[in-house]
Amino acid sequence: MKILLLWMFYISTFYAFIPALLSRLFGFRVFRRGKSEQEYALTFDDGPDPVYTPQLLDLLKRFDAKATFFVVGLNAEKHPELLQRMHEEGHLIGIHNYVHKSNWLMRPVTVRRQIAQTEAVIRRVTGEGTTFYRPPWGIVNFFDISKSNGRRIVLWSSMFGDWKASIGAKQLAERMLKKLRGGEVMLLHDCGTTLGADEEAPQNMLIALEELLTAAQERQMRSVRVDTLFGHQPVHISNAVETPDTDWFKRTLVFGWLFYERLFHTLFRLRPVRKENTIFYYRRGTYHGPNVNMENDRWLKKGDPIIELHFDNQMLYRLGSTAKSVVHLAIQLIRIVKQQLPDLADQLVHDSRMNDVKAIYGVSMINRGSEKLGFQVRELPKGLHKRASTLYLKLLFSVIHPSGPEPLSVKKDAIVPKLILMPIDTLLDRFQQGDPNRTDQVCDPTHQGDVAPMLHREVKEEVNSIQTTARASQAADTGSEQLI
Repeated sequence: MKILLLWMFYISTFYAFIPALLSRLFGFRVFRRGKSEQEYALTFDDGPDPVYTPQLLDLLKRFDAKATFFVVGLNAEKHPELLQRMHEEGHLIGIHNYVHKSNWLMRPVTVRRQIAQTEAVIRRVTGEGTTFYRPPWGIVNFFDISKSNGRRIVLWSSMFGDWKASIGAKQLAERMLKKLRGGEVMLLHDCGTTLGADEEAPQNMLIALEELLTAAQERQMRSVRVDTLFGHQPVHISNAVETPDTDWFKRTLVFGWLFYERLFHTLFRLRPVRKENTIFYYRRGTYHGPNVNMENDRWLKKGDPIIELHFDNQMLYRLGSTAKSVVHLAIQLIRIVKQQLPDLADQLVHDSRMNDVKAIYGVSMINRGSEKLGFQVRELPKGLHKRASTLYLKLLFSVIHPSGPEPLSVKKDAIVPKLILMPIDTLLDRFQQGDPNRTDQVCDPTHQGDVAPMLHREVKEEVNSIQTTARASQAADTGSEQLI
């Protein structure tokens, strides 16, 4: 269960929290505010509603105000005559999913299906499609902002809590009037039947809105559709969506990812192998997988104490940003892991709480060369853990590397996480410092003349092994074997 919770934390961080941070705080790939002195935008979510939407349309018509309606597909399907009226009276219609459900709780394919269903309803009734989209509660996931797919995500610059009847029309009007200014995108609701809303709340909204429209008329301000407000942007929104500042996007994603990784390390009390430039974090845990025959008929069984290894993604990011090729990256990783395994062994030896652990264990995409360090590489058993691990590591590869997988010539289809483990006595026999019987002593740095030939031979062996595998793989047209 703990391992499952760890993966859920990682995936939810990337899938939900970081995109929410980017869209809400930085406005990345979303439209929140226009640039205009006298025009503002009224937007209405959750409808159409057979009671309140007709009253709202009457009110807008009386003041010659245009608005944008983000409709729930199921409601629109029930009340096509209201959808038709919105269209005929010159309002913009956008998508608010087919059912009012958070995008955090749906798979990407489900979100796309919700959008397509709602657009099909709009097109069938009005004869026109729409590119404007507002996710329920304004909550976006990674796939909402990573690819535009021709959609224009519209959030808001001000909201007023009008879905709760307890606010009252007077207080609501005061809040709205404080935000009446050019470029504002106001969030309101013409339906009170969604989760968390009060059914009679739109009545207060209508009263407050009439007061707002009256004040706006006196100030010679005009309510317009959001696409009209887009026209005042220095760069047209479609261009901004299709050709974003990718470097800025990557940097922000990496910053958010690494911030949450540090939070993850704190919450789950992971320890660094080194104080600086560590490649590993670790913690004591319990093995929950199927029984594994490690070597010499020694078994790792469910419930056995283990050391969980977690790669430091900031270090991987730095290595990936400087790697010239797959081979170059592999050599760097082999060197660093080999250098730091003695540090891990030393910490475990001097920590009495680690005396009974059976093995060090991790899930990783490092395959080539790890066996020579004493690791065993096994396939992950099929199931939820493998699917979650695969999704997370593919997302990690696409985001943590600053330019994605292409510069390293690694196909994402070949990125398969595997279980790597090493019996604890194998770790100590190979890497415990100060053990005269250890065959892989870490040499004194003052004897660099002795170290260089040895390291050169080892690196050359790794290069030859990797290059042979790559050539064979390319000949079979299956793509390079993955290294991370």
